[in-house]
Amino acid sequence: MPSISARIPDEERETLEEVADLLGEDRSTTIRKALQAGLSDLRIRVAVEQYQTGEISVNQAARIANVSLGEWLEIAHDRNLTTQLSPEDLKRDADAAREL
Repeated sequence: MPSISARIPDEERETLEEVADLLGEDRSTTIRKALQAGLSDLRIRVAVEQYQTGEISVNQAARIANVSLGEWLEIAHDRNLTTQLSPEDLKRDADAAREL
């Protein structure tokens, strides 16, 4: 596994140590989990923004968010997302979903 180093402010280091203690883990494990969760959240945020503006379809949003189509539909529902996609785009997405 490659090693990456980063400098963080003292306050964030203290928070990292607090969270690691709460989880009963070492700092490296906590950093890996936080990074994974943060990257996942960022992927979803990008997918939400692009889907909401109509730049991408349901299938594309699911791919960007790195979730299944069903999971994406739950995310979209939970966030009350609407799209600017045309009826043809929505039909194409529905057809693609049926093929899965």
